[in-house]
Amino acid sequence: MASFTDDFNRLDSTDLGPGWVQVSGFWSIASNRLSPGSDGGTIILRAAGAMDTSDHSAQVTIAATTAASHGVWCRGNSNISSGYLWRNDGSEWTLFSVVSGTFTAIGSYAAAAAPGDVAKVQAVGSTIKGFVNGVERVSVVNTAVASGTSVGLRSASSAAIRFDDFAAADVTAGVTLGVAAETDGAQSLASSKAASLGVTLEAGGAQPLVGAKTALLLTATAAEAAQALTASTSRSLTTAEDSETAQPLTGTKTAILGVAVETSTARPLAEPSPAPLLGATVGRPYSLWSADRAQPSTWTAGAPRA
Repeated sequence: MASFTDDFNRLDSTDLGPGWVQVSGFWSIASNRLSPGSDGGTIILRAAGAMDTSDHSAQVTIAATTAASHGVWCRGNSNISSGYLWRNDGSEWTLFSVVSGTFTAIGSYAAAAAPGDVAKVQAVGSTIKGFVNGVERVSVVNTAVASGTSVGLRSASSAAIRFDDFAAADVTAGVTLGVAAETDGAQSLASSKAASLGVTLEAGGAQPLVGAKTALLLTATAAEAAQALTASTSRSLTTAEDSETAQPLTGTKTAILGVAVETSTARPLAEPSPAPLLGATVGRPYSLWSADRAQPSTWTAGAPRA
């Protein structure tokens, strides 16, 4: 199985060393990183050595980025005009199949590249995948490019873009892969290097059970769910209580009256009484006046009136 790595930790130079072929444009080493220059246009870089099989992966760290096309290539031909490209344009990651220079998008993941992102593309049989920081973001079945053993980079020529820590390796078909591990030979330290670290991913394999384990169980708590009523129920009713509400009177009402009490008012006498006077003595004078006159008259009983 073939593999290839480069951390670009060497003196600034336009000579990348024997491990690379500049297919187009002018690439260089700048501050221990790979620069695509600043001439404009799109340029291509290929690893000089080929992978042993068409099933392999390639990855690179994006040390500095801008809103321009830049990414990593696998299953390419010698001039990288065919293969699979996983690249970012400042707004999303897109997986392309490329046949004779014709690019066809076959999957995407909406996110801008950030400094420190690790971009990885992998082709195993007809399954093509794109990863960002070890996390699978796109996986498709595509047969547009069946073979190719070249790996490399494709980027806009921009001074704002930098790459670091390139790695590629063959993949055995049918084997589940974790995050690719990089193996570097000891290099002499020529200068210092600082870079933002990506998110560390931990991968663990299942371990076989080699013993038994017992533990006391806590007392189970019963939990009951309400059941739906599936039958009817009946019961005798108690005597209803009579409750009445006062109603407004809407008609007439009669009643028997009690015995009337008469009240009379005394009236004045308007005429003299014609009745004979009682108690008169013959020959004894007494006064007589009418009720309506105040004039007395004197006469003697038994004698003719004068």
